[in-house]
Amino acid sequence: MRLVLFALGQLFLGASASLACPDYMQYGQEYSFTGQQVYQPVGFPVVAGGDYRLSSCNIRFLSDRGDGYVTRAPDFTFGISGLSGYELQFRVESDCDAILVVNTGGANWYYDDDDAGNGDPAIRLTRPSEGIYDAWIGTYDGKSCQARLIVETF
Repeated sequence: MRLVLFALGQLFLGASASLACPDYMQYGQEYSFTGQQVYQPVGFPVVAGGDYRLSSCNIRFLSDRGDGYVTRAPDFTFGISGLSGYELQFRVESDCDAILVVNTGGANWYYDDDDAGNGDPAIRLTRPSEGIYDAWIGTYDGKSCQARLIVETF
């Protein structure tokens, strides 16, 4: 009986832990544009932060690895077309130590903490594909602050 209760408890804990992670099946504020339209940077105001700690999630990032707090649903969901020949960059300007998590339409996860300088994150994709991009703007310490996500092609 104890073994059954232990197994059920482990199952419940595992399921609840996965519910506390970023979920690309949900949508954030939705925008659509082409690579050419963001050749000039476009900014989106956001409150950085969240309640879910990345280190408790089982996400395999293809870029930097780190910690921080994000929301379950992405802050933004972008449909981006016409990216052939462009590099695509997501970067954050904030009043705190912000982090950035991006999930691509190919289900690839990217993380950054400080590559934009001043404690701000940036992720630059050198061969982006057309499709859906979800972006979470979180904070390293779990607090929240005003921020701005900037999307730009090069």
